[in-house]
Amino acid sequence: MFEQIYEWIRSIAVCLVVMTAVLHAVPGKDYVKYIRFFTGLVLIILMFTPLLKLSGMEQRFRTIWADEEYRMNRKEIEDAAGRYEKLESEILFPEEVVGGENGSGDAPSSGNESEAQEGKIEVEEIVIGE
Repeated sequence: MFEQIYEWIRSIAVCLVVMTAVLHAVPGKDYVKYIRFFTGLVLIILMFTPLLKLSGMEQRFRTIWADEEYRMNRKEIEDAAGRYEKLESEILFPEEVVGGENGSGDAPSSGNESEAQEGKIEVEEIVIGE
């Protein structure tokens, strides 16, 4: 019991020391009111943590936080997978993305369909220095 009270008082003292150090480290006075507001909110939360622990609300907040974090991570992974699939299709099938050389969505047709199906590419002769 006394260890919990000691830990609570210690966390408040550390918060106050950090708050004071940050306020003295800010070069201008423009942001002091915002820093005081934010650190005041943190201090209020620290003051109410024993009440949250006693009422069991702390576990609810942790569960809500973990659920929200899981949803955000899942959405990021799904978005990255979608971008990867789109990029992969653009790399593997670029003629479908830009409409192909002949204006249709089909692959460009060469004189020999079997060569096009096998993935062979016909290259013209390139002469440099004429």
